[in-house]
Amino acid sequence: MVSKKMTDLQPWECLMKRIVWKQLGDICDKKILDFGSGIGVTANYLAEHNDVTAIEPDEDSVKEGWADNQYTQITGSTDELRRFADESFDMIICHNVLEYAQDREDIVRQFARVLKTDGKISIVKHNRAGRVMQMVVLLNDFEHAHSLLDGNDGMTSKYGAIHYYEDADIEKWCPELVITKTLGMRTFWDMQQNQEIHKDTDWQDKMVEIEMRVSDMDGYKEIAFFHHLIIEKRWC
Repeated sequence: MVSKKMTDLQPWECLMKRIVWKQLGDICDKKILDFGSGIGVTANYLAEHNDVTAIEPDEDSVKEGWADNQYTQITGSTDELRRFADESFDMIICHNVLEYAQDREDIVRQFARVLKTDGKISIVKHNRAGRVMQMVVLLNDFEHAHSLLDGNDGMTSKYGAIHYYEDADIEKWCPELVITKTLGMRTFWDMQQNQEIHKDTDWQDKMVEIEMRVSDMDGYKEIAFFHHLIIEKRWC
């Protein structure tokens, strides 16, 4: 694993990380699981003040992993979750993962099992309405927009099919869990077509500020490109 900087990321990814970290707030002295950790940007960030275990199935991503701070990196997938004891983690991170997983219901149930009673899960997921907005306004792809509205999957060039699911599906798959907060992400970013301005750090700062301002406002978060779900266990 190697040492890198935030400026090494694509502007859209840098913005995503900055927003989700602000939404998570300060986290210290917690035992954290990052499931589907990719190249480890968030795992590395959280490992500065926490005990982090990261799980990622893609070996190439693991080899490229960020490593300014020490954390445990495991190459694997859902089977690795079963190796942990019940209530092992204070927090579970799962960002842009479940759309691409065939066994996502099992994954969510495993999250509930390994999460401590007072723990939290942070899930970032695609929001169908935001994707439809992008197809119509930016890409003039009306056929794709109609297909999404009909309930069909989307597509990414890197990860393949996006198997959309609704926020409330998390609670359906595992009634032990409850969504306590839903936040929007990238409400405005994808509407800005000037690619050059995306690289301007002052513009990025202003975009993060306004994205944060509307992230918990009804109307704006409904059309955001992503939703950030904060989830806890139900109290019996």
